[in-house]
This record gives sequence, structure tokens and C-alpha cells, in this order.
Amino acid sequence: MAWLRAFAAVCVALVPTLAPAQRSADFRAVAEPAAILYDAPTLRGKKLFVAPRGMPVEVVVTIEGWFKVRDRSGDMAWVERKALTDRRTVVSMAAAQVREQPADDARIVLEVGAEVVLEMAEPAAPAGWVRVRHREGAIGFVRAAQVWGI
Repeated sequence: MAWLRAFAAVCVALVPTLAPAQRSADFRAVAEPAAILYDAPTLRGKKLFVAPRGMPVEVVVTIEGWFKVRDRSGDMAWVERKALTDRRTVVSMAAAQVREQPADDARIVLEVGAEVVLEMAEPAAPAGWVRVRHREGAIGFVRAAQVWGI
């Protein structure tokens, strides 16, 4: 019976370790006109990059008032929590077509180049598609594989 209690204790101890791998990614967007990304969670850290408004980032670590984030290229940096918003955006990885409906044969509403930030118009869309809004107002669907930030 003691071995069973020991086995149960080990299983319970492993649950917090396994849970984060199953959690979906936590994406945010830069809320300010420009946000400074640092090498450490302090204003005295080395300034690495200035991120423009709307740029999507993935939050990987949260520490009092700071987020450690990953950008589209995979680079990691620290940013003040107040510089980000829950509003969701994505960025095109290459040229992409925004279509009227979530189908490859649907009418093209807008074509964008690489590195164009698009606001997510709805959190959920048909599998493989994302409903987006361009800053000039065009709304449509883009293939999820063509954007980063989902």
C-alpha cells in the first residue's frame, strides 16, 4: 500500500509540469505607439528592440509587471506588462490573400505583403482560417498558415 501512495504522490507532482505543455499559446499585441523590449525585466536592462503598435508577441513568462515574450522570428525579450494589450493581432509571414469567405476559391478582398499586421476580427474561424481586419477597414479570411500570432 505504501508503494501505491508513493506512486500517487509522484503522479500528482508531475501534473503541474505537464500542464503548461498542453496549454495554448498566450498571444498579446503591443498597445503603445512603440514598446521597448529589454534583455532583463527591468528598465535598467539593455534596450534590444522597439516594437511598433499592433505587433503580436507570444508571452512565455510572467513576472511582476513584466512579460518575457517571443516575436515572430523567435527572439526573446522582456517588455513591461502595461505596454501590451489582450487585443489579438497576427502578422503575415509572406504575401497573403485575404478572401471574402474561408475558401481558396473565394473572391480576394485584399492582398498583403510580408510583415503586415492584421487585427483578428473573431477569435474563432473555420479550421485553417483566421478572420482578420486590415487597418484600412477590409475584412476577410486568411489562411492560418500564412500568418503568425495564432
